[in-house]
Amino acid sequence: MIFAIAWRNVWRQPTRTILSVTGMAFTSMLLVFMVSFQFGSYDTMKASMLRINDGFGQFQAHGYLDEPDMAKTVTSPSKIMDAALALPGITAAAPRANGFGLLANGERSFAAAVVGLDPAADPEVAKISTMIKSGRALSPEDDASIVLGEGLARNLRVDLGDPVTLLGSAVDGSVAADVLTLVGIFGAGVPELDRQIAQMPLSRFNETFFMDGDVHLIAVSGPSLPSVEAAEQQLTHIANDFEVTYLDWAELRPEVRQAISLDQSTAMLMYGTLVVVVVFVILNTLYMSVLERTREFGMLLALGMKPGQIGRMVWAEMIFLSLLGTGSGIILGIALTAYFQNVGIGIEGMGDVYAEWGLPSRFYPVMTLERVLVGPAAIVGSIALLGIIPYRRVLGLEPVKAMAS
Repeated sequence: MIFAIAWRNVWRQPTRTILSVTGMAFTSMLLVFMVSFQFGSYDTMKASMLRINDGFGQFQAHGYLDEPDMAKTVTSPSKIMDAALALPGITAAAPRANGFGLLANGERSFAAAVVGLDPAADPEVAKISTMIKSGRALSPEDDASIVLGEGLARNLRVDLGDPVTLLGSAVDGSVAADVLTLVGIFGAGVPELDRQIAQMPLSRFNETFFMDGDVHLIAVSGPSLPSVEAAEQQLTHIANDFEVTYLDWAELRPEVRQAISLDQSTAMLMYGTLVVVVVFVILNTLYMSVLERTREFGMLLALGMKPGQIGRMVWAEMIFLSLLGTGSGIILGIALTAYFQNVGIGIEGMGDVYAEWGLPSRFYPVMTLERVLVGPAAIVGSIALLGIIPYRRVLGLEPVKAMAS
C-alpha cells in the first residue's frame, strides 16, 4: 500500500515531476553516451596502435623489454605458438627476431632496427607488414629480400630492386653481414617506424645473425583486444611453463596506459561533479516538497499512520522519481549511442595528427552493460542514500505541531 500511495504522490505535482524527470533523463543520457564514447575511444586507440606492430600481447625472454639484448632469446617458439593458438580468443601468433644494424647503399648508410618476421604469420598479427606504399610485402618464397620504411628508404636513396648492404652484430658477437634486394617500401604513417624499421624474412635473419632457430618474441592477436585480455591468465601459465615472460598491452605500451589513466581520472572527476550537482538539485526539490507537506504528514500521524511508514513512503517517492528519470535517460542514451556507433565521430582537421599515432580519423562509442548503467546507477544510488535526510525529517514530526505548521 505504501508503494501505491508513493506512486500516486509522485504525480500530484505533474509539472514538478516532469521537470525533475527531464533533468535526470538528460543527465543520464549524457552519462550513457559519454562513458560509452570515452571507453570506446580507449578501445579504438589501444587496438589501432597495437595492431600496427606490437600485437595484442607478446612472449619475450625475461628482461628483454627493458634491455633488448640479442642473446635474450625465446627457444622452442613453435611449441609456444601451438599452445597459445589452442586457447580460445587467440587466433594468430607470429615469431619475430630483432637486431640492429647499419644499412648502406653505396656511400650512404643509416642505422636501423632490423626485424626478421614470418611473412605468412605476421600479417595476421600486425598491419605494418601489409602497409605497402610501393612494391610488395615479403612473401614466404622470399630469401634475400628486404622491405624498408619509406623514411628509411628515402634517407638511403634506394629504389625497388636496389641492393641494400646489411652490417650488424650476430647473437654470438660475431659480424652479421648480408646483401639484400629491396622488394617493397611500407608507410605506417608513424615517423618513428617509417624511419627506423627494416623487415627481412625470419629464415634469412636466422642465417645472417646465427640465431639457431631462436627468436626474440612471439606476438599474439585475436578478433579483439578484450578476447586476448580474457586469455591473459592462461597465456601467463604458458609463459611460465616455457620459462619466458608474457607481456600484455599495458606493459608493451606503458605510455598509452598512462595517457588513458590521466584522461580517465579527469573524466571521472567531471562525471562525478555532474552526478553530484544533479543529485543535490533533485534532492533540494524533493526536500522542499517534504517541507510543504508537513501539515499533510501531521494529519496522517493523527489518523494513526506511523512515522516510519510515512518516511518509507517519502523515500519510495524519491526512488520512483529517480528510477523514472534515469530509466528514460538510459533509453535515450542507448538510442543516441547506437546512432553514433554506426556513423562514428570525427574531429575536423585532426586526421593527420591521428595518423601520426596510428589512429583512425573517426572514433566510435562502444556500449556494454556496465558502461550503460554506471552513470544512472550512481544517480539512483546517491538519491536513495541521501533520502535519509527527508526520512529523518519525517521521523521527527509530532502530530499537533505538524498540523499547526
